[in-house]
Amino acid sequence: ILNTKGARPLSASATIFLLVIPRDSCVDIIGGVEVIPHSRPYMALIKWNEYCGGALIKENWVLTAAHCKIDKGKVLLGAHSISEKEEEQQTFKISRAVRYPCYNEQEKENDIMLLKLQKRAKINKAVKTIKLPNTDTDPKPGTMCQVAGWGIIKNGQRKPSNILRAVNITIIDRRICNDQNHYNYNPIITKNMVCAGDKNGGRDSCTGDSGGPLICNGELTGITSFGKLKCGTIQGPGVYARLTKTHLLWIKKTIGGDL
Repeated sequence: ILNTKGARPLSASATIFLLVIPRDSCVDIIGGVEVIPHSRPYMALIKWNEYCGGALIKENWVLTAAHCKIDKGKVLLGAHSISEKEEEQQTFKISRAVRYPCYNEQEKENDIMLLKLQKRAKINKAVKTIKLPNTDTDPKPGTMCQVAGWGIIKNGQRKPSNILRAVNITIIDRRICNDQNHYNYNPIITKNMVCAGDKNGGRDSCTGDSGGPLICNGELTGITSFGKLKCGTIQGPGVYARLTKTHLLWIKKTIGGDL
């Protein structure tokens, strides 16, 4: 689903769809499956020369990764397919991009960005906001989470998936993710990050999935950020920007109003 996985919302009362994917499913997203069309109405597709994902957190605000190159890109909501013009789709120009002020591109720290849409989305069954968590969640190792996106489904490919796919992944202890058999502190996997994948490899986000939401225990927990060049390896599980209390306060201050 990213190698810097990027170019790698339901209403406050709505339910988050977190489907459990059988372990032996065919290899997609890396290792995932096609989702039920429009079952994740908060998903946003950011299109430019490259693709990124995002989450609609307010009618005119999308949460994504700071490293995503948006430039003159557009945001597509209510999409399942990239190529087909579905009646559920809504397309928006971006009026403002706000990167988290402490984003460090070299260290990949605080990889968070907000996009303000030129118009407010029309909320319906296919397009809904996702609620921000109420607490500073740091999921324990072994927690099953899920990530979705339109990223590549096989290493070596350049084209994104034409349809939205999702994969179950498991939180990996930061100490393991930082050891010499994994990232070896290059970069350092900090408390602002969450490491997740599969102990046997083969399940991961990859190029084109950056910015997409990481859902753990039914909550928006992180944002797809980066990984190693080859996706789905045991040595290079995906890394996600964790939504800490500080990040959440910044988001709420930036977009204003109640969520």
